[in-house]
Amino acid sequence: MNHADLRKANLSGVNLREADLIDAFFARANLTGADLSNANLTRAELMSANLMGVNFCGAIMPDGWINN
Repeated sequence: MNHADLRKANLSGVNLREADLIDAFFARANLTGADLSNANLTRAELMSANLMGVNFCGAIMPDGWINN
């Protein structure tokens, strides 16, 4: 999923394990309890996203941006 605009999306509890989320835009998205383990978050933006309980174990995020 390249260049996906998931702004304000409700992805609570979703399984995105090992997903390619290159350049994904998650501004103000609800990712509560999501599984992003081993995901490729290259250049992804998680600005003001709800990240409570998110599993980032093994995820890569070069040039990505998290600003809560």
